[in-house]
Amino acid sequence: MKTALSIAGSDSSGGAGIQADLKAMTMNGVYAMTAVTALTAQNTTGVTAILEATPQFLRQQLQAVFSDIPPDSVKIGMVSSAALIETIAQCLGEYRPRNVVVDPVMVATSGARLLNEDAVATLREKLLPLADLITPNIPEAEVLSGQTISDEDGMLQAARIIGETYHCAVLCKGGHRVSDANDLLYQNGAFRWFRGRRIDNPNTHGTGCTLSSAIAANLAKGFPLADAVQRAKDYLSGALEDMLDLGQGAGPMNHAFNLTGEFAREAE
Repeated sequence: MKTALSIAGSDSSGGAGIQADLKAMTMNGVYAMTAVTALTAQNTTGVTAILEATPQFLRQQLQAVFSDIPPDSVKIGMVSSAALIETIAQCLGEYRPRNVVVDPVMVATSGARLLNEDAVATLREKLLPLADLITPNIPEAEVLSGQTISDEDGMLQAARIIGETYHCAVLCKGGHRVSDANDLLYQNGAFRWFRGRRIDNPNTHGTGCTLSSAIAANLAKGFPLADAVQRAKDYLSGALEDMLDLGQGAGPMNHAFNLTGEFAREAE
């Protein structure tokens, strides 16, 4: 069985972060492992507290995984401090895993900021150059490219800048402001659009985590990048289309439950 490692923060509501990664990787047919960068107190409406792991403890988690069950892919999500980013970069340099997917989580879907300002420079300098694929949403792509993105031409320009800067593939996700769920893959100087329709489902907490983890899972199984992206996008769309709801009248709930539904079981 192929293996995948998620390096990310924990979401106490179960819809994003490590919890979403574990569900998505499992449902996409790989053995999922974790290295937790932080505990968060959060739900679908916001983040109320963050308790970071120490760099030493994060290193111990990574060493425990890499020394026993080397992952076939690595997904990196929420890492909120420069010291933790440096720790991850050092371990990636030491163990040199394949198929490194970086979801540069800077702001939660709810709007809460998850990356300290002083960590952005470290992310750029230390971690992004080690990625095989970066999966920014529109606000994140604007930060990484230094460009304002208001249409698909802006996505094309930003994806090229990011890819050429960090020498990796880029999946620029179009769900924020720009397009109707159309994502853009830049790889080796070429572009490919993954067209999709916007699903009228308010339960979008953790969709970015789920997509990047599903991509990592399919890369671990040996699919070419474009195929891995398409399979992951189909998987996420199917989950959202289920329209299941965990709510008890307390606001919009996440789609994580959907990932154990019939579509997920048929993902293979």
